[in-house]
Amino acid sequence: MSIIAHAHTGFIPSLRRIYALVLRHTYLLRSSGPRILELVYWPTVQMILWGFITMFLINHSSWIAQASGVLLSAVLLWDVLFRSQLGVSLVFMEEMWSRNLGHLFVSPLRPTELGCALLTMSLIRTVIGVGGAAFIAIPLFNFSVFSLGLPLLAFFINLIVMGWAIGLLVSGIVLRYGLGAESMAWIAIFAVQPISGVYYPISTLPEWLQYVAAMLPSSHVFEGMRSVLFDHVFRVDLLMHAVLLNVVYLTAGFVSFLAFFKLARVRGQLLHVGE
Repeated sequence: MSIIAHAHTGFIPSLRRIYALVLRHTYLLRSSGPRILELVYWPTVQMILWGFITMFLINHSSWIAQASGVLLSAVLLWDVLFRSQLGVSLVFMEEMWSRNLGHLFVSPLRPTELGCALLTMSLIRTVIGVGGAAFIAIPLFNFSVFSLGLPLLAFFINLIVMGWAIGLLVSGIVLRYGLGAESMAWIAIFAVQPISGVYYPISTLPEWLQYVAAMLPSSHVFEGMRSVLFDHVFRVDLLMHAVLLNVVYLTAGFVSFLAFFKLARVRGQLLHVGE
């Protein structure tokens, strides 16, 4: 059996169908100025707010003065995590809002291919949103997050993968419990923010909470970011912890999404999306 024929009937995801779904959402994005503006708007507002707070604290805090870009870097990297999770959840919910899931799945599209398309759209949306804010920070605060160099790429990949994992889980929950659970898309990620050490070192947390933080890829990423900015050292051990945790997170995210999808299909919820 040829590879193409096997892809049609077997378990190999079809890049063509994934691309078709990505193209559908890219056209939606491209044809809507407000959608693109919204992608850039919130990361930019956050970046400006924390930029001015940083300028104030530089003169009033010796810790900030040691690495003036630490708060701006934290804001932009946190938005990578937030936007990547939101990118998966919102694109999925757009299919629910337009009651299109039933139409999609009378086609040969498989749930895994839908998942891959969601991750691709999340990447596109995150790059547009956070990338725009990062470039605006250069003339506004004379700070470039790109000065982190190659470690920035490692931080970006790990945060976006964690965001994908949470986004897939949230999408599965919304599919299973209906649009009444859509607020999960906005609030779920903030449950991990206090223990991710975004704006302060993990050592600030109570000792027992530090063990919980160690189970989050994001806490290793933000500790690694501070290590680069303060000590000019890239901690490979932190990177490896984040990568290994992300393998578990992404696998769990995909498995839960597929399990919720299977349950929704059995119960006929793909055609009856509501509150």
